[in-house]
Amino acid sequence: MMNRKKQVAKYVVADFLTALLAWVLFFVFRKITIENGGFEDINHVFDDRNLYFGVVFVPLFWLFLYYAQGCYKDVYRKSRLRELSQTFWISVTGIVIIFFALLLDDYVGTYRNYYLSFVILLASHFVLTYFPRLIITSSTVRKIHSRKIGFPTLIIGNQKRALTLYNELQSQKIYSGNLFIGYISQCKKGNAESAFSNEIPCLGNIEQLKDIIKMYKVEELIIALESDDESKLYKIVSSLESISNLQIKIPADRKDILLGRVKMTAIFLTPLILISQQLMPQWQVVLKRLMDIVISLLAIVVLLPVYIITSVIVWSTSKGHIFYRQERIGYKGKPFYMHKFRSMYVDAEEKGVPMLSNDNDSRITPFGKFMRKVRLDEIPQFYNVLRGTMSLVGPRPERQYFIDQIVKQAPEYRLLHNIKPGITSWGQVKFGYAENVDEMVERLKYDLLYLENISLITDIKILLYTVIIVFQGRGK
Repeated sequence: MMNRKKQVAKYVVADFLTALLAWVLFFVFRKITIENGGFEDINHVFDDRNLYFGVVFVPLFWLFLYYAQGCYKDVYRKSRLRELSQTFWISVTGIVIIFFALLLDDYVGTYRNYYLSFVILLASHFVLTYFPRLIITSSTVRKIHSRKIGFPTLIIGNQKRALTLYNELQSQKIYSGNLFIGYISQCKKGNAESAFSNEIPCLGNIEQLKDIIKMYKVEELIIALESDDESKLYKIVSSLESISNLQIKIPADRKDILLGRVKMTAIFLTPLILISQQLMPQWQVVLKRLMDIVISLLAIVVLLPVYIITSVIVWSTSKGHIFYRQERIGYKGKPFYMHKFRSMYVDAEEKGVPMLSNDNDSRITPFGKFMRKVRLDEIPQFYNVLRGTMSLVGPRPERQYFIDQIVKQAPEYRLLHNIKPGITSWGQVKFGYAENVDEMVERLKYDLLYLENISLITDIKILLYTVIIVFQGRGK
């Protein structure tokens, strides 16, 4: 039985205590042996306030750094070699920050003592941190290899390819941790002509997939369809966008290996392609959220006069509320309310049927046309960003009514729900507002490109292009 909270707690407690111990030992050693005029009595070291400042804040700083690097994510899938490399480079990064933030202004006799301080702090912190982690990780790996714990796994497919892959995974020299609970028939009508006999049970068909995953708490899904059924792959993957903590894998063939799509994680494991991996490194995810918060707060403060003036004009030029909120579909397919300055007359959708706007839309107020040109109607969405329902950069959120129409033409649209929607996007910069479903599908290719190339650098480029479009008034 895997208890993730308990496992994370083990790493957090170990990291906190080792960071605390490394700091105290380094501080005492440095004061007594390195600094010129060091204390003659070790008891005097404990009179220094900097020691206690470090005792409180240095371990918390390390925990934040480890969290930002994703050390507390997928704690049961850790590799000892990857743990070694990750711990070392995080230690180097953290020591550099601590050195310049806390130690550079300390009085020492020579620069040689600075270098010696850096090496001693790095070595002590790295060694003290890595060995408790090694013990915890090794214990977990042994339990997985001995089949005491594992990841509930479902395989999609009931023909030769699925059976071959199942037998290969079960006969590995090093057990991968896949605890197969059953298979899903690739036929809608059930278990016809299954290659499996009594190995694992059939739990249902593809139409029941989401319910089965939730019912059995599946953590890994292996899609082993026959070549003539691989067209279903996009539909299957895109239908699972609302399920968190699910790894989706497909068997690799020679073409995938030649194209460099297969990244080996262990020598003895069967080559599989992970297609549901995290889109951004954890440290970029944290920085992206920090960037969202900082820029949104600054924007709200700086644009406060614009908010006030725009509110007055909207209120005085047409009847109705100043702000307009509308339900959209966001991260993991969850609905939320998006806020905008009202740019249309009241009851613009009087018959209750959702309608898209266009350049000559009579529902848009005269001032609304100006707001849309310079994206002024979007600035209340900084509030959505602060709440965490949106990001500065991400695919524009749509209403469920239009999503249902889009997925009929392009089921891969659901992949966009793997990230938060944004105020601006690659599709918004390259294409602008869509006036119909066909244009939404056409804009989709830019949002999928963003999904494949998501990074902080890409976000910054999109923000800069958005600013240029706003100042040039080229908004569509």
